[in-house]
Amino acid sequence: METMAASTSLPDPAGEFDRNVPRICGVCGDRATGFHFNAMTCEGCKGFFRRSMKRKAMFTCPFNGDCKITKDNRRHCQACRLKRCVDIGMMKEVILTDEEVQRKREMILKRKEEEALKESLKPKLSEEQQKVIDILLEAHRKTYDPTYADFTKFRPPVRSNPSNRGAARSPSILNQDLSSEDSTDLFGSDAFGTFPESVEPQMFSNLVLSEENDESSSVNIDFSHLSMLPHLADLVSYSIQKVIGFAKMIPGFRNLAAEDQIALLKSSAIEVIMLRSNQSFTLEDMTWTCGSNDFKYRISDVTQAGHSMDLLEPLVKFQVGLKKLNLHEEEHVLLMAICILSPDRPGVQDTSLVESLQDRLSEILQTYIRCRHPPPGSRLLYAKMIQKLADLRSLNEEHSKQYRCLSFQPEHSMQLTPLVLEVFGNEIS
Repeated sequence: METMAASTSLPDPAGEFDRNVPRICGVCGDRATGFHFNAMTCEGCKGFFRRSMKRKAMFTCPFNGDCKITKDNRRHCQACRLKRCVDIGMMKEVILTDEEVQRKREMILKRKEEEALKESLKPKLSEEQQKVIDILLEAHRKTYDPTYADFTKFRPPVRSNPSNRGAARSPSILNQDLSSEDSTDLFGSDAFGTFPESVEPQMFSNLVLSEENDESSSVNIDFSHLSMLPHLADLVSYSIQKVIGFAKMIPGFRNLAAEDQIALLKSSAIEVIMLRSNQSFTLEDMTWTCGSNDFKYRISDVTQAGHSMDLLEPLVKFQVGLKKLNLHEEEHVLLMAICILSPDRPGVQDTSLVESLQDRLSEILQTYIRCRHPPPGSRLLYAKMIQKLADLRSLNEEHSKQYRCLSFQPEHSMQLTPLVLEVFGNEIS
């Protein structure tokens, strides 16, 4: 842009403008609306200059030819006003003809129509889909405490030789858990440390399942030093309870037969726990940080609970990959719900109903990604998330092998909670 004539009221067009400072018309001192015909002017002086140039108007000053033009008197002397326009750099060469103005208006209109069409074709979340997301967000917030305050109620972590033995065992409780309206009933403020034997809910008759020996599983673990087992058993038991609470709030889950609800939860619980734990996983030091240092879990802590690197190495790799997807909270809760509602889980009877519920959630997730997750993060995001579910299946299988190795040792199975024993001990195959 050409340099304009010097003016104390006109800023340098080549410089940066402070948007908070009012811009002044270089002709009359009124509030300017921008650069017009190469100069900073108000709408009034812009229109005056354009009309004067188009008409090739010739004005004569009735005074001495040096009238001071202001907002109030700019109509009094057209000659001096036009002269001031030229003096500050306004150029007739940049004035569009009537035909050019019309073409410009048509182009603007066409661009607006194209933008409106593009917006109308853009996928949008329906009210129903948004409602499902809101329900899942609320469910997650009710069942996941980012302060981890309840961790103090667990048997304390012992990062040394085992000293805590003989936690009391009680009969099956998963069915009570599913039928309860209050998902926090089982684990109240005084529930950790010991589990009362008086808790004896009834099971569905067809949930009395036999344990299966997997002789092919051979995991090399030193079972003599499992000092972290009591604490992590309570943590996992607590997490299972929260997963159940979350599942019960998934739209459509409570419509399933109780047997299918239990089958889905038994098969998916550890996978959803792994998904949930990604919220506390930190890439900086590869730990799960749940508040204070007492509840900062390293790989070495989990090995002291009976798990080997055959599980922990791919688990950490999974956590890193999931963390790097930078999922929105909405995507995270949808992924957990999709994980739970998998129709191919062992023991599921009404697979078509479960599949329809999962398909609905998958469609919502895909729509959400297209609508709300900006690129480049959204590129292939849905496919990457589905791959994470496949990774979880492998982790689940390895966890089952290592759990069976651990649970076959009575002195260690006694440290497990009733809920852990039911969910992981009576596996559906």
